[in-house]
Amino acid sequence: MPAALSISGLTKAFERPVVKGVDLMIGAGEFYALLGPNGAGKTTILRMVAGLLKPDAGSISILGIDALADPVSAKRRMAWVSDEPMVYDRLTPLEYLDFVAGLWQVDPTRARQSAHELIDWLGLSPHANELCGGFSKGMLQKVALAGALVHDPDLIILDEPLTGLDAGSARQVKDVLRTKTSAGVTVIMTTHILEVAERMAERIGVIAEGRLIAEGTLEELRTRIGRETTLEEIFLDLVAQGAAEDSLSKQDAA
Repeated sequence: MPAALSISGLTKAFERPVVKGVDLMIGAGEFYALLGPNGAGKTTILRMVAGLLKPDAGSISILGIDALADPVSAKRRMAWVSDEPMVYDRLTPLEYLDFVAGLWQVDPTRARQSAHELIDWLGLSPHANELCGGFSKGMLQKVALAGALVHDPDLIILDEPLTGLDAGSARQVKDVLRTKTSAGVTVIMTTHILEVAERMAERIGVIAEGRLIAEGTLEELRTRIGRETTLEEIFLDLVAQGAAEDSLSKQDAA
């Protein structure tokens, strides 16, 4: 079985280099957390994987599909959820899911069943027929997640999915993601809530200054820094190491 995601030499610059030759491979059914400080390049990487940005160089393969040569086929296998939910205010959750399922050409009977399951899973049933325009950001985030899942993607890409969610809603989202990964779906998530990554991710990648500076299981990362500690301490140590190495390389280049 091909990797769920394979990235090689991925590079992107705007006014300055943002992503610098990143290589990454994530297996099918894996829960992978991509961590990094603000401006490290995490969201830019995920946007390129999702087909929202074109890389300057490098390759992206989604379940064996060349995402740059055949973006439509690649997008059919994945879902993207940003930290800013994009939902139509004048639709109810059920209407929104019906609309999204139609875009993906999902069989109507299957689409209705999936929509009701997702709305129930995410605790939206009491609001299923209310207009989304009156929802809080947390509720909109759950509607957006349901919309991303309605076509049963094999790869789910989530950029800060727990932003704006209260504790109960966050648990519902995490339960849905666990259910999906147990069924073989791959989840890639960025988050600043390191406790979530520590509890949920099978492997963790750390991005700093546009480079993947470390990845592995939590125990592998602990071994790398040489002590038994929390993911927060590991993350801070690795980012500091990455910044020092980047500074040295700049000095050498000068």
